[in-house]
Amino acid sequence: MLALEVPMITDVPTDGPGVLALEKKARSIGTGLDTNQLSGSWLLSRTWSRRGISSPRGTAVLLRTLKACLILERQGEDLAIANQISVGPLSLRFDGQAKLRGLRPLLIFNFTRMSLLVGSQRLLMQDLPAPKPDRMPFFALIGSGADGSWLCARGRGGGLAVWTRDDSASRPHTTTANAIKRDLNKTPKPAIEERIQSKDA
Repeated sequence: MLALEVPMITDVPTDGPGVLALEKKARSIGTGLDTNQLSGSWLLSRTWSRRGISSPRGTAVLLRTLKACLILERQGEDLAIANQISVGPLSLRFDGQAKLRGLRPLLIFNFTRMSLLVGSQRLLMQDLPAPKPDRMPFFALIGSGADGSWLCARGRGGGLAVWTRDDSASRPHTTTANAIKRDLNKTPKPAIEERIQSKDA
């Protein structure tokens, strides 16, 4: 396929015009990205407006403080997805399912649960309503580093973002994800669970 022939970029894009130029190429011939390349934990690093205007400087500081990250884990042809922010051991996490569609491709996803955790211990969990089929959120993928160290995409709302891979955090995130997936397969629970007294197995 033509998309598989697209060379990956080594340097992380650091300015809006560079991201827009990369996006133009992705729209034309795709990115060649697949579920294997996307799997991992990604720290949100930089953001731009729809037109490639850099976010205020304070935004980058806030992103680092909150450790905003996107977590993707391959499940067959699709992916488990999580979006998480953390302050110390306390984390707010959204979990769901994602799939790739099209040449570019689009990473289409749907969050089904929201959780509040301290470390790997879940304190609260709430089911989330499913969006209408024509309102599903997505990331339009733009590119990735040759070494797989960064990922760039445009969200449904139009904003642009770059994430950097966080290999050091992949193990604990996977452990937490597995614990939550076990819960998703159990008998449905009330929208808000009671405080958990013991750690997940």
